Amino acid sequence: MRLSGRLSAAIEILTDFEARRVPLKTAIADWARSNRYAGAKDRAFISGLCLDALRRRRSLAASMDDDSTRAATLGAVRFLWKQSAEDIAAAVVEEHGPGALSEPEEAALASEVLTSAVDYPEWLEPQIARVFGDGAAQVMNAFCERADIDLRLNTLKAAPDKALAALKTVKAEEIPLLKTAARIAAPDSSEKAPGVTVIPAFNKGWVEVQDLGSQIAASAAGDIKGAQVLDYCAGGGGKTLALAAMMENTGQLYAYDRDARRLKPLFHRAKRAGIRNLQIRSPAGGEGLDDIEGKMDVVFVDAPCTGAGTWRRHPDTKWRLTEKQLQTRMAEQDKVLEKASRFVKPGGRLVWVTCSFLMEENEDRLAAFLETHQEFSRAPVLNFMEQSGLLTEEGKAALQPCVTPDGAIRITPDKIRADGFFVAALIKAA
Repeated sequence: MRLSGRLSAAIEILTDFEARRVPLKTAIADWARSNRYAGAKDRAFISGLCLDALRRRRSLAASMDDDSTRAATLGAVRFLWKQSAEDIAAAVVEEHGPGALSEPEEAALASEVLTSAVDYPEWLEPQIARVFGDGAAQVMNAFCERADIDLRLNTLKAAPDKALAALKTVKAEEIPLLKTAARIAAPDSSEKAPGVTVIPAFNKGWVEVQDLGSQIAASAAGDIKGAQVLDYCAGGGGKTLALAAMMENTGQLYAYDRDARRLKPLFHRAKRAGIRNLQIRSPAGGEGLDDIEGKMDVVFVDAPCTGAGTWRRHPDTKWRLTEKQLQTRMAEQDKVLEKASRFVKPGGRLVWVTCSFLMEENEDRLAAFLETHQEFSRAPVLNFMEQSGLLTEEGKAALQPCVTPDGAIRITPDKIRADGFFVAALIKAA
């Protein structure tokens, strides 16, 4: 496909996304099914353009003085991808192009500088100002950048140096903050990402795809070798696998999720990763948790949330998020925290994790919980991360600016090149 057709495709996909409010990947997949002539390079270009247009949606609207999907697409290819105004003007009038530029479009595209605006929903401005204050612009700009492909080296199957050596074909390099983390730098938006899941090292279980922030969050479980650990909201099992590696197949690890469908990938993933100390408790099989109530050394709660911390990877989610959805997540979090706390033994700890930076989903939820559960108290989570043995000295130093006044950790991509995460630890009185 020529640039003309790719621009038209991106406009069509973004228009469908806004009309149906479906995930962007759904709109892209639906378009691809109806346009099977598009090759892999075409799909990568179109997908990357749509993602970048949504990352900077309001800035592009300000630059173009037009909030249409056409303006966002043309603006993205001009200001973010640095196509010349002349090339764009020629492409739009070619066969399969979206049509000639208007005079206002020509005037806007003549500029080379993107107008800066807040690239998130207007209704979220008070919440973002509350958590980041005067630094909000810097943080939120970091959330508009493309994300790298982060990898976790699985020590149950191979030593980190051996696994890293096997990743040379995909140009992965170690991340100095964690002893078991590696990274493939974010490819150009128009290019297809390396196929990590098809290389031998992945299929042997030596490596998992996992964001650095998620890996750091897992380290908050601390030294858990030989412990009794419950991953209460296990989902597909990314953090479950990380916890298992930290346990070195000792002790007992339980994985549970109220939605049994989310647990399905974990059965295969655990086998590939070489995990032998895992019990998957699925509600679909009537497998509850009553027998372990009050017995867990660590209860790890990767709570349901808005996913605001993943806006680098999924910029469409910020435009689909509503105030009602935030309220719904907060209510769910209160219920999850209440239920999960029952499994912590006296002297044990609860680790609270969300991939959201919002205080409403983190500090507020923990404060409300502690008001009615005086047997729990806060603990500095960085101490447990250090006890995990995964953090390097560089990693400890990098996390210091992420520590909150309550001893939690708030990871943001301006401080740590990773998705946004909030991590806290609560101790139950002995």
